[in-house]
Amino acid sequence: MRHVLSALVQNVPGVLAHVAGMFASRGYNIDSLAVGETEEPHLSRMTFVVVGDDAVLDQVRKQLQKIVTVVRVDDISSQEYVERDLMLLKVRCDLERRSEINELCQIFRGRIVDVSPEQVIVEISGQEKKVQAFIELMRPFGIVELVRTGRIAMVRGVPQAPDNSSLRAVAAPAAATES
Repeated sequence: MRHVLSALVQNVPGVLAHVAGMFASRGYNIDSLAVGETEEPHLSRMTFVVVGDDAVLDQVRKQLQKIVTVVRVDDISSQEYVERDLMLLKVRCDLERRSEINELCQIFRGRIVDVSPEQVIVEISGQEKKVQAFIELMRPFGIVELVRTGRIAMVRGVPQAPDNSSLRAVAAPAAATES
């Protein structure tokens, strides 16, 4: 079963390495990972996609909550949420086929962001299945290079009140002082 976890973490050096190390040391695979600053500059949000049964999910959550720099962990896959993936794809493209690729980009609400005489770079975002379908349509043209972000997700509507047992009080990091 596929689970989307959202972890609010302190925005400090080494937090990503610490969290990734926890997954690796316990043999859990991260299917997708995205990290970025939140509306609070001292906090970042990590969005993980992990595959496993409920027991695996429970263990992952417990282990994440033990990490001091982790403020809160939520399994958002049990709620209504919006999920997106971003991809840049470089594909072979001569002048005769450029209009065909452009039409496919329009159908998938993507856009061509760079053009050279023999290649184009396409940007597309959306749900994983949409991005994957676009990749499959581009294969016959000749994919030169492909890069994707990890999935990001946000719960729809008014967020549910967090479970206080998974919250830690977090102060903003102290400003560095010069000596």
